[in-house]
Parts: sequence; C-alpha cells; structure tokens
Amino acid sequence: MSPIEVASRIVVGLLVACKYDVVEALTRGVRLSAADLRSAVSAYGRTLVDVPDGQWRQDVAPMDELDSFHVIIDLWTAEEGRSDLSLELRVRDRYQGAFEVEVLDLHVL
Repeated sequence: MSPIEVASRIVVGLLVACKYDVVEALTRGVRLSAADLRSAVSAYGRTLVDVPDGQWRQDVAPMDELDSFHVIIDLWTAEEGRSDLSLELRVRDRYQGAFEVEVLDLHVL
C-alpha cells in the first residue's frame, strides 16, 4: 500500500466513524471544517461504511505544487454500496514520506 493510500484510508476511516473533528484537526480545517463535513454527509442522507476489501479505488494525479497529489476516492454507503459520493484530497509529501492531507471537497460526482 502506498503512503498516499494509507493517508487517504485514514481520512476515509475517520469519516466513516463520524470523527469530523479529528478530520478537521488532521487537515487543519484549511478548506472544510468539521461542520462542513458533517453537513455534507448528512445532506447525502446515507450511512458511510468502510470500503470493502478489494474494492478500494482512488484516482491520483500530480498537482502543480511539488510533491503534491490530487486524490479522488469513491465512498461507500450501507444503503447503496459504492456511492456517488466522492472525497477529494490534496496529499503532500512534506517530510520525506510523512504526508500532510487537506480535504478539498466531499460531494456527489
């Protein structure tokens, strides 16, 4: 598992556990606060669940900033399996393998 995937899975796991305050602290709430995340999940109206084994899917593309990557992750819900809800992250290699994460968006694609 790549370090980008590890960082992404940590954020997804926190969202599934409804630990929006922890996500905000981890990401410094740069773009989305805990309230923003809670509101987006609530508005979607379904229950986030862990991505089933073997179903993890993320699109990773380099960004203009050195050692930064744009990551899009398909989220899963109890009601529908793979959902239309996507999590977008900026993942930066700031400390030679220790990644900094920023939530760019949580929305329906």
